[in-house]
Amino acid sequence: MWKKYSYGWVTLGFFLITLVGHWVFGWFAFAEEQASHGQPAEFSPYLVEMLRDTLENWQSEFLQLLWQVGGLAFLLYLGSPQSKEGDDRVEAKIDEILKRIAPEEGQKIINELDEAYAGRHTDPHYQAPE
Repeated sequence: MWKKYSYGWVTLGFFLITLVGHWVFGWFAFAEEQASHGQPAEFSPYLVEMLRDTLENWQSEFLQLLWQVGGLAFLLYLGSPQSKEGDDRVEAKIDEILKRIAPEEGQKIINELDEAYAGRHTDPHYQAPE
């Protein structure tokens, strides 16, 4: 599990390290600002300010990037119609080339490949090329 999802674990580690760093250094900046106004640094106003800043950063930076990269990768993984369009076209072209080069052997190869990879299609409407 660690090796299979290593990129995700490293990304989560970076996220947690930067989030903790944001809150720790935010406290130092908040305490310094409060001291410059002659007020004690209290946790309650700091919590409100840091939650606001964190959510603002989340919305403007991370969520946007997460949707652009993660959403696209997720949709491609699920096999949205847009992601299959190119693959189906390429497969049809290769099938046609095999049929034209060696009609009997080409069809045999296509059938063998279809049988070998039949269980790998996640789309319930998938139809193997004829």
